[in-house]
Amino acid sequence: MALSDEPAAGGPEEEAEDETLAFGAALEAFGESAETRALLGRLREVHGGGAEREVALERFRVIMDKYQEQPHLLDPHLEWMMNLLLDIVQDQTSPASLVHLAFKFLYIITKVRGYKTFLRLFPHEVADVEPVLDLVTIQNPKDHEAWETRYMLLLWLSVTCLIPFDFSRLDGNLLTQPGQARMSIMDRILQIAESYLIVSDKARDAAAVLVSRFITRPDVKQSKMAEFLDWSLCNLARSSFQTMQGVITMDGTLQALAQIFKHGKREDCLPYAATVLRCLDGCRLPESNQTLLRKLGVKLVQRLGLTFLKPKVAAWRYQRGCRSLAANLQLLTQGQSEQKPLILTEDDDEDDDVPEGVERVIEQLLVGLKDKDTVVRWSAAKGIGRMAGRLPRALADDVVGSVLDCFSFQETDKAWHGGCLALAELGRRGLLLPSRLVDVVAVILKALTYDEKRGACSVGTNVRDAACYVCWAFARAYEPQELKPFVTAISSALVIAAVFDRDINCRRAASAAFQENVGRQGTFPHGIDILTTADYFAVGNRSNCFLVIRWRAQLRATVSLSARRLGPQLARAGLRGSISRADMEMFPLQIGVSDTQTGIELTGTPGRLWGETRRMGGPAVAPLSCSSSQPRWGVNDPQVIRELAARALHNLAQQAPEFSATQVFPRLLSMTLSPDLHMRHGSILACAEVAYALYKLAAQENRPVTDHLDEQAVQGLKQIHQQLYDRQLYRGLGGQLMRQAVCVLIEKLSLSKMPFRGDTVIDGWQWLINDTLRHLHLISSHSRQQMKDAAVSALAALCSEYYMKEPGEADPAIQEELITQYLAELRNPEEMTRCGFSLALGALPGFLLKGRLQQVLTGLRAVTHTSPEDVSFAESRRDGLKAIARICQTVGVKAGAPDEAVCGENVSQIYCALLGCMDDYTTDSRGDVGTWVRKAAMTSLMDLTLLLARSQPELIEAHTCERIMCCVAQQASEKIDRFRAHAASVFLTLLHFDSPPIPHVPHRGELEKLFPRSDVASVNWSAPSQAFPRITQLLGLPTYRYHVLLGLVVSLGGLTESTIRHSTQSLFEYMKGIQSDPQALGSFSGTLLQIFEDNLLNERVSVPLLKTLDHVLTHGCFDIFTTEEDHPFAVKLLALCKKEIKNSKDIQKLLSGIAVFCEMVQFPGDVRRQALLQLCLLLCHRFPLIRKTTASQVYETLLTYSDVVGADVLDEVVTVLSDTAWDAELAVVREQRNRLCDLLGVPRPQLVPQPGAC
Repeated sequence: MALSDEPAAGGPEEEAEDETLAFGAALEAFGESAETRALLGRLREVHGGGAEREVALERFRVIMDKYQEQPHLLDPHLEWMMNLLLDIVQDQTSPASLVHLAFKFLYIITKVRGYKTFLRLFPHEVADVEPVLDLVTIQNPKDHEAWETRYMLLLWLSVTCLIPFDFSRLDGNLLTQPGQARMSIMDRILQIAESYLIVSDKARDAAAVLVSRFITRPDVKQSKMAEFLDWSLCNLARSSFQTMQGVITMDGTLQALAQIFKHGKREDCLPYAATVLRCLDGCRLPESNQTLLRKLGVKLVQRLGLTFLKPKVAAWRYQRGCRSLAANLQLLTQGQSEQKPLILTEDDDEDDDVPEGVERVIEQLLVGLKDKDTVVRWSAAKGIGRMAGRLPRALADDVVGSVLDCFSFQETDKAWHGGCLALAELGRRGLLLPSRLVDVVAVILKALTYDEKRGACSVGTNVRDAACYVCWAFARAYEPQELKPFVTAISSALVIAAVFDRDINCRRAASAAFQENVGRQGTFPHGIDILTTADYFAVGNRSNCFLVIRWRAQLRATVSLSARRLGPQLARAGLRGSISRADMEMFPLQIGVSDTQTGIELTGTPGRLWGETRRMGGPAVAPLSCSSSQPRWGVNDPQVIRELAARALHNLAQQAPEFSATQVFPRLLSMTLSPDLHMRHGSILACAEVAYALYKLAAQENRPVTDHLDEQAVQGLKQIHQQLYDRQLYRGLGGQLMRQAVCVLIEKLSLSKMPFRGDTVIDGWQWLINDTLRHLHLISSHSRQQMKDAAVSALAALCSEYYMKEPGEADPAIQEELITQYLAELRNPEEMTRCGFSLALGALPGFLLKGRLQQVLTGLRAVTHTSPEDVSFAESRRDGLKAIARICQTVGVKAGAPDEAVCGENVSQIYCALLGCMDDYTTDSRGDVGTWVRKAAMTSLMDLTLLLARSQPELIEAHTCERIMCCVAQQASEKIDRFRAHAASVFLTLLHFDSPPIPHVPHRGELEKLFPRSDVASVNWSAPSQAFPRITQLLGLPTYRYHVLLGLVVSLGGLTESTIRHSTQSLFEYMKGIQSDPQALGSFSGTLLQIFEDNLLNERVSVPLLKTLDHVLTHGCFDIFTTEEDHPFAVKLLALCKKEIKNSKDIQKLLSGIAVFCEMVQFPGDVRRQALLQLCLLLCHRFPLIRKTTASQVYETLLTYSDVVGADVLDEVVTVLSDTAWDAELAVVREQRNRLCDLLGVPRPQLVPQPGAC
């Protein structure tokens, strides 16, 4: 009795369209075939457990995971992999652990390739039924280590259920003994399936597959279907989704029912469909918080609905002719397009009664479209499409109308998203007739701009993404002539979304949808030109989209009349950083009308682009990537969007100045006092940018900006600050946004040379800048730097434009007031205030510094000086250094004018301040904050030195240049990667500068050979593997040796493994090269000792130095010194080590000191005895850890250096060291320590009485 091949309830229309998949960096074949075969062949050897088993399993996972995106590459190899594993399973001698391991490997393959493909390869002969059934029976459902075995066995059993023979033929004689009956195979399979439907592991999913294959068999459905459905419905009725066990039971039962109604014949399932639907209604699944249960409920509901309706292909559906992309393009190249009229046939079943349950099913699916989770909405959308394909035309049209109701502004974003998915499904299946496109396109255009702010979140990303998916689906579903009336609207909306959407996923989705329409429809204007510029990858960069792509697309677009009308309103939404429902209701997005008289060369209509430089967000074309979660504003900061929008308006204003001045600017001015904070902020930024753009246009023709802006506009700009001040909008949480925006406004209006000289508004602007800089400590930390930069830039522009009395001369009163006030603020106890006013002094134009330069430099040098009171003010020191360098660039170099420019009288003081900050190693809770100071010092030194080299190189003295190069070389050998790269860049810039060359660079010739100009760009100095081998070559140059070795010592003693490894290797390579040169080795050792002496008790250097000494002594770098008794190097090193660890409580320092003392026993003479004495002292240290570590390391040292003690006492010494509990009481330990002293021939340490002790 063969199973029928009749189509299941899903119907032929559910077959997915074959599509070609394209993969980035695609693999070509299964390249690990040989390794996999060897791995599977070794399973019998490694199955016992332990590391080998885990390594084999993990390696197989890694191999398979590479093919997650291209699983079809495994198809030619699946059979032999399965055979190797099933040979193990079917071997009766295989232990249980080996069988479980084989099934784990089978599961990994199934996970990658999918069980539907893999199942076909399982043996499914009649002879396989009982062995597989027996294997399943002996499994323990509670064994959590073997769930893969149960999962795979249930899938295997489901395949064997497809044999075309009645199961009763396999039972034989069920009465094995009188009075004892054996269960039939049919009952055993059903019992197993039911038991595994309520387990909590993956086997539940396989049990649902088994049930669907088993219950729908012709011989089983007659006797078991009703019984199983009763059991399932009873389980559903008794279970509650409020409990964990109830959720598990309902999950398995719903999966089984959905699979049965999917694979079963309609006539077999129809008698039970109504009953199941009533039971499902009673479960109230939409009220559950379990996403999976709601999804399964929707899936089952649609299967019940398909069971109610006869399987058929709707005769009335829209059928597109040729869908071949190649054929479509060929027709286009021939100047043709396929014109086939749509022929709507009469529906033969139009008068058929629709079953009663269908309406309830449709209603539940429509509710599912509004579910809070994407997977549920997506399942409901597919159900809507499937159901509509079997309905009469009139009823299907009613369903479309109900879907369109989801796009009401009273609905949530979930309903909009679900509605988009449903429209895409209907269109893809040809169930959305062209007569409905007018209504559908209107709502899709709204969905493409859907965005709503809710508190600190924005919703709408998934809606816009799904709208792009609809556009993508329509391109494949309709003939070009059907979409031709909507091409202008759709193409414009997609381009705007691709360029100006806030979210990268939505931009890429829109780009992909646009590309699909260009290829499939061929009617999008300038399609190829746009795609060439705004392709899928190009739109990934947001700034690139707003500021570059928009201007590169080579197409001619005209100014739309409706866009010009709606542009300012849309600008309001864009500059606020979000768009509300009210905005969308106000702007119907009528973009179809063109103004053919304007002819401006743009990539879109200005009016549209005013508004579309705004917000947005979402996924790619495939809607499965949609997320129903609400993205945080921090991910796509609306402030950044508003700033980009303003800059885009700047660019646009230069293309359409008249439209900008007469239409956009008045509306922007009116929005600067909006009650909405974001609207206000964006509008002020936009006013600044548009005004500056108009000034640049006027300046090209030597005209003032007032030729573009009328008096009303100029007065409006002037009043912005006073109006905000009067309304106290500089205060509160939104105050920092307003301050930043107005600072930008001040800068742009000053650069635009607005006619405000002598006006009171200048005093107001100056007050705002000063007040902002004075209260920087009240600004949130993430906005502080931007606020500081905006205020400083505004000050520089304001002073340059409005404070110059005569060319090159400042107003004396203003100069006195500013300089005095700013210098006083440099002594403010708030660090951020010092930062702000330091940068402000650095930004002052040269005419304001004239005659006051020495006074300003003295104040800034005081800021860079480290004192006990402000040692933690690293940021103020950094900004002070930046200010000094900027002032030097501003005033330039001039001989004999110390109060006007850099000259011989003040250059040494400037260099002294900059070089003094190269030793700033301040640390706090943020880490090495001194890095900021040292980086600024290096940059400032480079800028000043290059300035002097260009103007008066004789001002660069030899000792100053030497100190600069040595300090920078030291920083280039330290441990922080990005900082090392910056230092190397400065070093090489100074070395290779040739306009003219920097004078007095030490060892210039050797340096140019070590660091040739050709290697500057190719070396990655932030990579330790490339940096340290090069920087250690400087150890051979006496001038640089001390500083480079100091930097290397810090790197060797760091924490980063790669830094330690490469710095150590590089140092060892250098020392290996000088082993045969006693003079070089002596010079190196002397430098090392000098560093130790100079940094004694300096924790930053001394601890890494002790670790470095341990490394070099362990590797025998100073073995040549061990031939001489009491070598000076060893004597001095021992003395320094004793001083360093004396009375120390630093565990790391003590541990490093122990290692050095142990290595110093290799030096003969008194050094050895003193080292052993120090170790004996440490054996009675107050810390037990130090005692234990000392004993352990001394034990290893005595075994390594066998000549340290005599052979007659070595065994006894080793025994004492190993057998003594060194973490015991000090009295016990001291006795054993004294015994060791006697054996080692060193005097016993004597207790020193504490001062004041009785």
